[in-house]
Amino acid sequence: MQGLEVTVLLGLAMLVGTILAPRLRVATPLVLLVIGLALGFVPELRAIELPPETVLLLFLPVMLFREAWTTSLRSVRRSLRYIIPMSTLLVVASAFAVAGVATWMGVPWEAALVIGAAVAPPDATAVAALGRLLPQKTFMKLKAESLTNDGTALVLYAIAVSLLLGGQVTPWSITGMVLLSYLGGAAAGIAVAALAYFALRRMQSTLTINLTMLLVPFVSFLVAELIDASGVLAVVFAGLIVAWVSPRITTAMSRRAADATWPFGVYLLNGALFVLIGLEVQLVLHEISPSEIGMLSLITVAAWIALFLVRYLFQWLFSPFSRPAAGSTRSLRHRSRLVSTVAGFRGAVSLAIALSVPITTESGAPVAGRDAVVFVTAGVIVLTLLVQGPLLPVVIRWAKLPNDDAAIEEYELAERAISGAALAALDDLAVEHGISDRVRDRARREGYERLELANARAVARQRAIEERDLAELDASLDSSVDDDDGGGSASSTMGPVPPAGTDDEGRRTVGGLEMIAVSDDIDVTQRSPLIRHKEATRLRLAILDRKREVLLRLRREGTIDDLVARKILANLDLEEIRTRGIERASD
Repeated sequence: MQGLEVTVLLGLAMLVGTILAPRLRVATPLVLLVIGLALGFVPELRAIELPPETVLLLFLPVMLFREAWTTSLRSVRRSLRYIIPMSTLLVVASAFAVAGVATWMGVPWEAALVIGAAVAPPDATAVAALGRLLPQKTFMKLKAESLTNDGTALVLYAIAVSLLLGGQVTPWSITGMVLLSYLGGAAAGIAVAALAYFALRRMQSTLTINLTMLLVPFVSFLVAELIDASGVLAVVFAGLIVAWVSPRITTAMSRRAADATWPFGVYLLNGALFVLIGLEVQLVLHEISPSEIGMLSLITVAAWIALFLVRYLFQWLFSPFSRPAAGSTRSLRHRSRLVSTVAGFRGAVSLAIALSVPITTESGAPVAGRDAVVFVTAGVIVLTLLVQGPLLPVVIRWAKLPNDDAAIEEYELAERAISGAALAALDDLAVEHGISDRVRDRARREGYERLELANARAVARQRAIEERDLAELDASLDSSVDDDDGGGSASSTMGPVPPAGTDDEGRRTVGGLEMIAVSDDIDVTQRSPLIRHKEATRLRLAILDRKREVLLRLRREGTIDDLVARKILANLDLEEIRTRGIERASD
């Protein structure tokens, strides 16, 4: 088929899947995978092959960069005791377990080790697409694990392919591969991120900023590949670093443009990849003789079960070395391990590894076991997606994991903190920027209203949590006690509140704000509405800068999470764009 026909076909498949998924109440990637499998029954469509370099060089850099961008660096730092063994030792254990099962069922050892290396690492994009129902902390740990485990899998793959092609490996060569994969990948990502930092500091145009950002994952991957390091790890390191420094070196308009375009682009790539995986499975099925399909299907199921068991047992064995959450019980830890096990999806990286196996040796002879590698890997991907995908929501509901309200609480804390800091600095900002009293007082009134709204939301949420807990415990409290608790909660969470007062007729005003709305020393003839508008614009921008400064300090100190800071920053960016006007903001 021609390239245009393939493009239209993929676009129509994604459109149909996007429409059907909500109606069927199934995750969109699962529907797209089924559509790809169905399309594979058309002989002409089976001619569409997915070259491994396409996955590695077109799909993975963008998708992994986006996943790294939306991963909490604070969560990664706090979960290192979980991430390091899960992304190294578990990958090795899973690969050798699958290799042992496949060898026992008749696959040559070298090819079996390639299968193990291919299916060992959970895929970050699959976890991100299908794991949204997980509690935030669990979801972030799984994403971080999936982003960092590919380095181990690619080292195992290199060893296995060398053995498959008749090469020799030694302990020293294995050590060198591991060090080069991890340290080289990390160094490449850090170097590219540093170059991007110095380049972006000198840019103001939205177009040039976002073009530079788009180049970062591809350049990181390329540099790592040139030194035979892990391109996946290079992209992950670059994404985490650039996401951290982005608020200080990019503009509000460029960040809003990136937030609008990157998710859509990643959705397109992710959707196309799932459809192509379905087509690839059909291609593999029709290339293997019917006599082999039965045994390979059994090997696929056995490998999938082995991955499932090894992942659960590994978490159970390493639980004494982990730091359990405060208040967690043995039953809760068991349920958490089972949820994490079901959420271990395989996807694009596994398929790319399998398809990268050479077709022939240097002598021109066919590589023994390549068909088995591709078939079993594709089958395991399909099983994890089509079985574990629909099963995960059921397991999450059964597990009854504690509600994770930390992000909401941190969001409310940050909102109150930056609003209070802006109000505290308002007088100094007005003097610094030459703002009249009338404009300053109006900004103070708006600031107090915003702060009171944030406090009211916090109190309302706290009351909703109390009511939910009471309903779960089937208990009731006296209404007067509720009123007392509500008042205490409100007073403890309120920020600075303006003093109350009365107007000339003795009526109580709201927080005394009406008393300071007008200043008598303003010369109306000299300060036209246009001048007041310019003053208000300067003051709003100064307030937004102050809020960003406090927000980034809270993030730097670890008081709030990266993703919470990013969400609030997006709101501040929108406010800045409205204040400046879209034409000036996009300059």
